[in-house]
Amino acid sequence: MTSLEGKVALVTGAASGIGLAIARDFAQQGMRVTCSDIDVEQGQAVTAELPGARFQKADMTNGEDLQQLVTQTIAAEGQIDILVNNAGIQYVAPITEFPEAKWRQILEIMLTAPFLLTKAVLPGMYERGWGRVINIASVHALRASAYKSAYVTAKHGLLGLTRVTALEAAEHGVTCNAICPSYVRTALVEKQIADQARVHGIPESEVVEKIMVAEAPIHRLLEPEEVAHLVTYLCSDAASGITGSAQMIDCGWTAH
Repeated sequence: MTSLEGKVALVTGAASGIGLAIARDFAQQGMRVTCSDIDVEQGQAVTAELPGARFQKADMTNGEDLQQLVTQTIAAEGQIDILVNNAGIQYVAPITEFPEAKWRQILEIMLTAPFLLTKAVLPGMYERGWGRVINIASVHALRASAYKSAYVTAKHGLLGLTRVTALEAAEHGVTCNAICPSYVRTALVEKQIADQARVHGIPESEVVEKIMVAEAPIHRLLEPEEVAHLVTYLCSDAASGITGSAQMIDCGWTAH
């Protein structure tokens, strides 16, 4: 792959899980990474371990925070070459019991924030004739699961945003792709286990096998680093012809 050394990346939800794995992989490539998260203590601690990285708190539901995230990153680093929209939350409940406030929060974090950040970084990418936007979607961008109405809706929408961005940005040397993993071993997934057990009426010890990996022929959780390596590849010049895609890394789930 062509070297990515010196590129400037902005990664949301970077204090843990997939976002942290991406930030680490980027730093290993010699990139300058702005790690953003709402968890200041954890975010600052992990960012301090990454060479050439900086941390900036941002609430993905706050438009002013998002604008400052972009402007302050550009002020500190000069530009933004790569945007990774990764921040997300989960809530598990039947539609009939799903709180409206939680629905709105999930869509704000996982769909509106990626739109606003993409809108903010594209002009600079267009001007330089190079850029990468990577949206961390999910197998749920293409498949649905019961009790996850807001999450599935947001991820389906994120894939749509990915495709429109790819079409508009192509002539400017900018690509946009979505990565669609199945369940990844993260705190977000671990926090779902009790809720999944409750709504499905099974013991917590059976959730991973009977719910999370049941649809995939490879019966295991993905590791965050597997997703991170695919992100880094899509940022490289070797992947310059890949845009508007839904990159599956789902242990075969969608092969059915």
